[in-house]
Parts: sequence; C-alpha cells; structure tokens
Amino acid sequence: MDAIDRSLLRLLIDDARMTYHDLGVSVRLSANTVSDRVRRLRASGVLQGYRAELDPAALGRKLLMVSDIRLRDGWDRQEFERGLARVPQVVSGSRLTGEYDFLLRLACVDAAEFETVVDTLKREHGVRELRSRLVLHELDLDPGRLLEL
Repeated sequence: MDAIDRSLLRLLIDDARMTYHDLGVSVRLSANTVSDRVRRLRASGVLQGYRAELDPAALGRKLLMVSDIRLRDGWDRQEFERGLARVPQVVSGSRLTGEYDFLLRLACVDAAEFETVVDTLKREHGVRELRSRLVLHELDLDPGRLLEL
C-alpha cells in the first residue's frame, strides 16, 4: 500500500460515495486507475465495504447501553451469536477474553424496553450475568488514524 492508496482510503473514509472520477481528480489519476486501486484494496481486505451509518437517537432510541455478558455454563456461544439477530436492540457486539464472554451495544427507547431486552437475553439466549453501563456520549474518533501507523 503506497501513499496514493492511503489518500484514496482517507477520501473514502470522509465520503464513501465519491465517484471514481472525483477520487481521481483528488489524487491526480484517471478514474480507471482509481477503480483498479480500489478494487485491489477490496480484494486484499484492507477496504471491507461501504455502509450507511444510522443515528439511534434520530430513530427514537436515545438510551444507549454497553453490556458485559456472561453466558450460562454449557451454553453454545455460536447459538448465542445467532440468536442476537432476533434482538434488534443489539446494534453491535464483540466476543471477549477475560471475565465476560461478550460486550454488546444496545439502543433502546427507554428503561422499560431495556429491561425487556435484559429479560429476553436471560430467558431465551443463555445469558447468566449482565453488567450494563449507560453511554453518555460517543467519541468521534477518526478511523483514518490507522493509516498513520
């Protein structure tokens, strides 16, 4: 990956909808050359895709929680992961090492909905223990910082 690839990635981080033509103008290459470079970055796994970012608060989900999850002994973790697809309030998750098995991010309308989600996770998804914290605000960190390493 060279300086031009890094510039392309920076531009795509800022606006993933830029055309190959506009990217090419920014890095002084033809649209075809830029297309080839972006295709190579995708094929190598550096560029994994494009997605829309949703604001949970704008969708009425102003209660954001981070929850540490410990599964019941013997509960299949893959079954737990598959089951999360049926809990739309879970917006992201990570499998962890250490004291807890997973870290989940939940977006709820209010405390009553959060309580319902907790009950569902315990009753239907093998959660033995759940420790949650309220997210006060999100940090807007630049993902392009990785390009500086």
